[in-house]
Amino acid sequence: MSATDSETLEEPTQLLDSPIDAESRGEEKPPEDPNSSEKVADNGDQEEDEDEEGECGFCLFMKGGGCRDGFIAWEKCIEEAEKNKEDIVEKCFEVTGALKKCMEAHADYYEPVLKAEKAAEAEVAKELEKEAAEAKGSESNDAELGDSEREEALKSAEK
Repeated sequence: MSATDSETLEEPTQLLDSPIDAESRGEEKPPEDPNSSEKVADNGDQEEDEDEEGECGFCLFMKGGGCRDGFIAWEKCIEEAEKNKEDIVEKCFEVTGALKKCMEAHADYYEPVLKAEKAAEAEVAKELEKEAAEAKGSESNDAELGDSEREEALKSAEK
């Protein structure tokens, strides 16, 4: 056997050096990550689905701050309302308010979300004002049309 043959034989054992191999040799294995996707779900398919799908960046961000528990409660409320075909706004009003208060208390972390929410609220307010102005304009046009129709009716009645 040449020197290169012995190196080749040693390589596969190095590749197989995993936590299981280390454990069998009495070595310490690295600590398991409790958030690992290999974790067995405690309460059914729901957690398995979340692990398989992964979480959205927004969810990870929200859970990374001081309002993790409030956000999880809000998520559960939304999921339950959707599942039971309930009005989300009505059902989750209190939980949403509590989450918003928490986010405001931790504004240093949640500032990007709070800013985006305020910008969205301003945009909605602007759209509502625009629609109200258009509706008011069409009402005055309808009123003017009504006046001219009455005048024509009076003129034709006089003839």
